[in-house]
Amino acid sequence: MKTILLSLITLLTIQSFAQPKNELAIRNILATQTAAWNRGEIDNFMNGYWENDSLMFIAKTGVTYGWTNTLNNYKKGYPDTAAMGKLVFTLIQVKKLSGKYYHVTGKWLLKRSIGDVGGHYTLLFKKINGRWVIVSDHSS
Repeated sequence: MKTILLSLITLLTIQSFAQPKNELAIRNILATQTAAWNRGEIDNFMNGYWENDSLMFIAKTGVTYGWTNTLNNYKKGYPDTAAMGKLVFTLIQVKKLSGKYYHVTGKWLLKRSIGDVGGHYTLLFKKINGRWVIVSDHSS
């Protein structure tokens, strides 16, 4: 009985440390993306996304599949630092769905000399090969 109780306590302790570690990793990815964007580095901003043809990006104009297509859309929509402005992410919720998935809800704002724009987003993060990446982004 004592062994079972000790095993249960150990398991719960490990699980309690795993969740914050994973959530922190996801928050760090978003912070790294923000910093890259604010330096005008769209290519580095894209490091947070799954580099795969199955990446899904949903915007008001529709669905885009693939990392390269998403990168090209970003470059087309934000051709220079004036259009990019300064990005601010405000997290509303970071929710663990399973050991391999997190769902993130937040707000985005671009502070720009040509006029501010913003909206909301939902992100689906998946742990692939030991790395958290965005596999689906719905931004509006």
